[in-house]
Amino acid sequence: MPSIALPPKENALFKRILRCYEHKQYRNGLKFCKQILSNHKFSEHGETLAMKGLTLNCLGRKEAAYELVRRGLRNDLKSHVCWHVYGLLQRSDKKYDEAIKCYRNALKWDKDNLQILRDLSLLQIQMRDLEGYRETRYQLLQLRPAQRASWIGYAIAYHLLQDYEMAAKIVEEFRKTQQTSPDKVDYEYSELLLYQNQVLREAGLFKEALIHLTTYEKQICDKLAVEETRGELLLKLDRSDEANEVYRRLQERNPENWSYYQGLESALKPGNVEERQKIYDDACVKFPKGLVPRRLPLNFLSGEKFRECLDRYLRMNFTKGCPPLFTTLKSLYTDKEKVSIIEELVVSYEESLRSCRMFSQNDDGKTEPPTTLLWVQYFLAQHFDYIGHHGTAFEYINTAIESTPTLIELFLIKAKIYKHAGNIREAARWMDEAQALDTADRFINSKCAKYLLKAGLVKEAEEMCSKFTREGTSAVENLNEMQCMWFQTECALAYKAMNRYGEALKKCHEIERHFVEITDDQFDFHTYCMRKMTLRSYVALLKLEDVLRVHPFYFKAARIAIEIYLKLHDNPLSDDSKESQSVNTNLTDKELKKLRNKQRRAQKKAQLEEEKKNAEKEKQLKNQKRKKEEDDEEIGGPKEELIPEKLAKVENPLEEAIKFLTPLKSLVRNKIETHLLAFEIYLRKEKYLLMLQSVKRAYEMNPDHPWLHQCLIRFFKGVADNKGLPQPVQTVLKQEITRLFGESDPKSYNKNFLSKHASSIPHRLAAAKMMVYLDPSTESMAAELATSLDESLAGRTLQVCSEVLQALRDGSLGLEQQKVVESYRASCHGLYPYCLAFMPPGYQDNAAITTNGDLSPGDHEDMTNEM
Repeated sequence: MPSIALPPKENALFKRILRCYEHKQYRNGLKFCKQILSNHKFSEHGETLAMKGLTLNCLGRKEAAYELVRRGLRNDLKSHVCWHVYGLLQRSDKKYDEAIKCYRNALKWDKDNLQILRDLSLLQIQMRDLEGYRETRYQLLQLRPAQRASWIGYAIAYHLLQDYEMAAKIVEEFRKTQQTSPDKVDYEYSELLLYQNQVLREAGLFKEALIHLTTYEKQICDKLAVEETRGELLLKLDRSDEANEVYRRLQERNPENWSYYQGLESALKPGNVEERQKIYDDACVKFPKGLVPRRLPLNFLSGEKFRECLDRYLRMNFTKGCPPLFTTLKSLYTDKEKVSIIEELVVSYEESLRSCRMFSQNDDGKTEPPTTLLWVQYFLAQHFDYIGHHGTAFEYINTAIESTPTLIELFLIKAKIYKHAGNIREAARWMDEAQALDTADRFINSKCAKYLLKAGLVKEAEEMCSKFTREGTSAVENLNEMQCMWFQTECALAYKAMNRYGEALKKCHEIERHFVEITDDQFDFHTYCMRKMTLRSYVALLKLEDVLRVHPFYFKAARIAIEIYLKLHDNPLSDDSKESQSVNTNLTDKELKKLRNKQRRAQKKAQLEEEKKNAEKEKQLKNQKRKKEEDDEEIGGPKEELIPEKLAKVENPLEEAIKFLTPLKSLVRNKIETHLLAFEIYLRKEKYLLMLQSVKRAYEMNPDHPWLHQCLIRFFKGVADNKGLPQPVQTVLKQEITRLFGESDPKSYNKNFLSKHASSIPHRLAAAKMMVYLDPSTESMAAELATSLDESLAGRTLQVCSEVLQALRDGSLGLEQQKVVESYRASCHGLYPYCLAFMPPGYQDNAAITTNGDLSPGDHEDMTNEM
């Protein structure tokens, strides 16, 4: 149906509809739509129907919106307004590719429409269609050559396409049009100059960049950026003397910046360790209070010189009372010689300070204050904890707490030692003690919540966080709204450990949504940054967004989700009643009685919580209703609710796992775990070529990884057993396996792997598991192999021993291993006496942890610790 031209009266109403949409006055807009559509002549007017649909979409009525916009489009296929509106509707639903198609159709009927071109360019940069973006920005530049954004957008398009020289030329042409006085300070012009300089540097035009920087130095506001850039450029141009002067000036400005010392070293080019040390000795004389010139030489010095330098650095920090001292030295702990020197020195300080209140009995200096001994003990506790001597660490931290029971840092370190020693419940109690000393400290509050989550105390952690969340909403909702991902990842791990897979998946999906939101939030910056000229930050933002899912939070959430989906595929959830019955049958009468008492208390507690929750919910609903009334005009409808039960009973867990895996395969390919998780998924989907691709990529990174070995054995066995594979696939698999691994017989490959890594416990465990997998009759030999705790074996850590014990219990090392389990647990308990996983069967730790170090009255009867 052709376009219907509206008469003046209706046309004026239509313009008012557009104004109402722009000003978010959606109710008024609907009234004007009704006035036009109620006239039978214009009841099918396409553009009005489309605008009505767009307005309804903004009020959250999506279905009606789509119906009206499509109807409007059918009535007027040649209207740029209808196509533009349809594009906006698709954009609001994040269907960006569809929206781009709609905008292109709109431009067919109105090729010079500025608003459509701008909207199209936003979507193209959002979707990183850089070629299309460049074309659109060129059209905008032709239509509006006097506008600043037209030039900048066109330059950025070339910059992102890595055509740096062209980008630099465009920025220079635009700069020439700017009428600015050389003496006038203009922040936006300053940012343009710095952006231009960045483009020149990225183009490799270092000489031109330096000339540009010198020419416009007076007009650039960020003087620090000018100096730092000048230093980098002079080093690139090998003008060492000038670079030396620049870095000396920067050093005077901030003697605690590590990069300035590295720049100075690059400029001076010291030939040996003595010359290198002299740079820092001179800095120490010039900046007597500087810590960095005393710390950096410790990285490259060794032997007696290291001892002397370390001695000066430690004394200065201990006297001053510097809590993060151990953290600054942690990077030295990869060198065993340096670790022994640190231990020897600090232990001698502690002995001397206790006997004569001086660092050394040979010192002629003044005596140290009592706090110096405290900080030395604090350091030693961290030192022995880090090297795995938890008993000694406890001795030092307990002595420190006895002398100063009000210092929060001491309780924090004691909690950390318990965590590293394997007793997370005791760690949570001590962290709660620390939190009770200062309830207004948000950092300690967050740390305490994290430890409570690690101990599986989710409710208590939520209560802890509620002290700092917004009133009127639940802590969990508020933390989700604030994108507090550390809390959600820890929650997911806690729920996974409790086998509450639905709750864990909910947290993983919430984190995934945060990353989607962060990506969508770019939209606001595409126009804002060009308007405000914050171009360097804008380009950095775009580059960050391209690799956003490299972030550890996403990797952790994705890994948890994939592992859960794999478990759900292997063992789909049965009814809760069946699960609870199977748990109860394994308990003795005494344990069953205890469990029932616990359940009764939990039921009573849950009832009280439910009442509290309902009251809170009512309050929240009132708040939400009021907020909705005020904010009714906001764009977009409600998000789909994440229901744990639905997530745990998903029809195809492997497809859901692949959704989390896909970003990891493209962005986190440098981690071996990505490819091994991919293998686990493809193994269950029986995709042999994809399995081959995964193990090949993992093998290139670390051919001796224990998990990779298990994957390879299962892969070889799967290929050998599966006779139904197409002939071309079999040929490719055999060729590649022979080329990469030399042989494909699983048993001989496992035997060779074991002989190669016979002195490593993690590798012995992997080989033992595969022995049982290939031949269940070898379980006693496999168990003996995995449970050896000889001192000469590498990788004997608390984590690895826990994995061995778990493998014995879950049948990975055979089903008849009960005697071995107990003897191995006892041996591990001797090595790691604090670890909960190795405690004797009669041991109980039921002391409840609430807030501020108090125990709830209902739990006093369970306060016994039976060994």
